[in-house]
Amino acid sequence: MAVETVSGDPKNAHLCRLDGAAGNLRLFKADVLDPDALAAAIAGCKGVFHAASPVPPSVKVADPESEVLAPAVKGTLNVLQACSANNVQKAVVVSSTSAVHFNSNWPQGKPKDESCWSDRNLCLKNEDWYMAAKTLAEGTALEYAEKNGLTVVTVCPCVVLGPLLQPVVNTSSEFLIYVIKGGPTVMNYMLWHIVDVRDVADALLLVYEKAESSGRYLCAPDRVSTKDLLNILKMTHPDYNY
Repeated sequence: MAVETVSGDPKNAHLCRLDGAAGNLRLFKADVLDPDALAAAIAGCKGVFHAASPVPPSVKVADPESEVLAPAVKGTLNVLQACSANNVQKAVVVSSTSAVHFNSNWPQGKPKDESCWSDRNLCLKNEDWYMAAKTLAEGTALEYAEKNGLTVVTVCPCVVLGPLLQPVVNTSSEFLIYVIKGGPTVMNYMLWHIVDVRDVADALLLVYEKAESSGRYLCAPDRVSTKDLLNILKMTHPDYNY
């Protein structure tokens, strides 16, 4: 079993500075593929938020099963099994609109909603490992809930932007940097669904606190073209070299 407290790790300093963290926040390091470690970390919890999933650093992945798919799918299953073993009341799993968008059979022009699922087989065939992993993991989570009586709610955010707590750039912020640098004709001025990270946090807390919440929820309130996004950035942050 590999579980340890990591409150003293410098890379977690931003978490320890959060309001109320002193005396209330405990940080553990646990491998999602190690069920015993997860059970130890979750012990005593009434609610669990499973927010992590590997994001490939590039399109080419040497071993998609071990690098992306297993941590996402088996990792999610392990978390939920640990929740059941510890009598957790509700688990909130963060999925993604990547588990929604890629469905060629969806009627053209019809807005996608919670009933739309990405085609997992197509994602695997196209080697879209992140999309496949999120689709498979979310499906696994909801299936587990139905079969085992654990209350599980999934939330599917789109591109998440907003203030960073940590001092390093995450994947969503890399998207913003790419736009600022004018990546291939500002990505052909595509339309993107975006959401503020603070709204995502509010949504996660809301579905956890609301007793009637169930199933999956999209978290994609706004749509903007990369051209309009770039123009907004130029107005709000004129000192950057666009």
